[in-house]
Amino acid sequence: MDRTMTRQYQFLHVVDRDTADRRFRAAIETEPLGEEHVSLDASLGRVLSRDVVASVNVPSFDRSNFDGYAVRAEDTYGAREESPRRLTLLDEVIATGVAPSCQVGEQQAAAIATGGMIPRGADSIVMIEHTEPDGAGGLLVNRAVTPGRGIAFAGGDIAAGETVLRRGELLTSRETGLLAAIGEPQIAVWRCPVVGVISTGDEIIPPGETMSPGLVYDSNARILCDAIREAGGEPKSLGIVRDDLSALRETLHKAIEECDLVLLSGGTSKGEGDLCYHVVAELANPGIVAHGVALKPGKPICLAAENGKGVVVLPGFPTSAIFTFHEFVSPVIRELAGTTVRDHGVMPATMAVSVNSEIGRTEFMLVGLARSARADDKQGNLDAEPSAYPMGQGSGSITTFSKADGIVVIPREQEILEAGSRVEVRLLGRDLALADLSVIGSHCVGLDLLLGMIERQGYRCKNMNVGSTAGLLAAQRAECDVAGIHLFDSESGQYNKPLLGPDVVLLPGYGRMQTIVFREDDERFSGLDLAEIKNMVQCDCSLLMVNRNQGSGTRVLLDQWLDGARPNGYANQSKSHNAVAAAVAQGRADWGVAIQISAIRAGLSSIPLAEERFDFAVPAGRLERVPVQAFRRLLEDKQVRQEFESLGFTADRESKSRLSSDS
Repeated sequence: MDRTMTRQYQFLHVVDRDTADRRFRAAIETEPLGEEHVSLDASLGRVLSRDVVASVNVPSFDRSNFDGYAVRAEDTYGAREESPRRLTLLDEVIATGVAPSCQVGEQQAAAIATGGMIPRGADSIVMIEHTEPDGAGGLLVNRAVTPGRGIAFAGGDIAAGETVLRRGELLTSRETGLLAAIGEPQIAVWRCPVVGVISTGDEIIPPGETMSPGLVYDSNARILCDAIREAGGEPKSLGIVRDDLSALRETLHKAIEECDLVLLSGGTSKGEGDLCYHVVAELANPGIVAHGVALKPGKPICLAAENGKGVVVLPGFPTSAIFTFHEFVSPVIRELAGTTVRDHGVMPATMAVSVNSEIGRTEFMLVGLARSARADDKQGNLDAEPSAYPMGQGSGSITTFSKADGIVVIPREQEILEAGSRVEVRLLGRDLALADLSVIGSHCVGLDLLLGMIERQGYRCKNMNVGSTAGLLAAQRAECDVAGIHLFDSESGQYNKPLLGPDVVLLPGYGRMQTIVFREDDERFSGLDLAEIKNMVQCDCSLLMVNRNQGSGTRVLLDQWLDGARPNGYANQSKSHNAVAAAVAQGRADWGVAIQISAIRAGLSSIPLAEERFDFAVPAGRLERVPVQAFRRLLEDKQVRQEFESLGFTADRESKSRLSSDS
């Protein structure tokens, strides 16, 4: 046995934690290790290397949420058990997997199965238990429904062209389910860093061997290998090396050659048997950068590097080893793997809004978490306790579960969970790192672009698309960092700024063209100007429109243009511009309003309706936050604005008139 020490030596030169970490980071490479493509089956636990944009709508068609009858909601108004409404029952029974050939007209109904495609003309579903046949080819409806009742609209969950996952996201079962829903067979991910683990010491034996006095089972290797996996790495166990300098030297150099990062587990402070320090001290490019850090536990850690690869000697005691691993090594593995996730658990939070629940049933509510500022704090200091926003409901919604941070359990005896009440959030299957930049408001492709850019700068973003009106309210309550808005003030003739209110600042965004969209081969729109189209859609009942959701800036614009008119299909609401374009492109509607880029991507014809401003409202107290300033710099960056112009947005910072002159 090659022993070079006959007495104890003191090797420690203790430095503070930040100094040690700074030296270590300066000596190693931490960029992601390169991209590879894996099958969806093999993607669990991997990290996305690029954004994922949906190429299909989910659902791909308007579908029924339950067994019943497709009807026009207005034909059921006033229906009660004692005075039901009679509808004529069409012959066709709409099963799943087939496109209906019938069209539901006035006072008509079509039987439909759960998951069946909604026939043209119908705007709601009456549940089968709220009907009964009259024996003469008719259907008696004894409960009224509202437009949209019982329907999952095409693109209502995911719209083609929507960014559903972003680079750097860890793929758990939620994300892989989302990828399956949009039909992605191959996924671009970062290569997993290979981390070599070497256990050292004559006293160490592997689990399973017979225990003898003076020996200890090698628990560190198991802990470290599993912790490496949790951090996104691939552990490579190199076994137990006895106290032999030559054997340890040979194993270490082999590990450096084959792995991206090397961990040695054993004594590092002083003593005759502490050989790890000696073999690591032989490294020269640059070699040891810190040996001894002012931590408790974990003081003896040794940090080194060789040709950009980290080499770390962890303390031998398991508690010290795992503590220093998470302090210094786990962040490096996450960066090499392209992610920044930690352990999950339970987090206290404050409810942002009131929520009603049903007495007698325990409710599990998905929530998103956002840092919040106290209402009386004008400096923008953020509370340690986040605000919890309900993420909506719906058993068929994939994105709700995918984007949620955790679950709040509402007890069966509780009817209302008041705004401001404290709750415990059960974090979902991965670590929660609260967003550095919280965005609440209207959705736009341009905003997707900006958030992708800022996340590549190392900031985590949380984006909740709730519409311009709700976004502005969130900014006024200081419940977000940024709110995307496009709201027109009819009194001033300006977008956004006059509506801000006190303590809210406007960051100028960009212009975008709102258009009337229709299919290129639809001759009814050929050669018409806006005024003629407006007259046509109000008079021609064969034309079916697709609307936007209430609270959205586009809905406000459309209502103004219609002057109170309610064309056929007005009750059909979609949540995004892409979803509107998809409905028209697929013939489920004949026209709608969407931004120009969505029309182009869907292959639709369009007529300009209004050039509007998409700006960003920021609580004044949050304006100086570092992530907000980074967002602001992106908005002002010349190259960014040129990229926006290439996508069809107007990169100037001037307000435009609301409606085209011939409207």
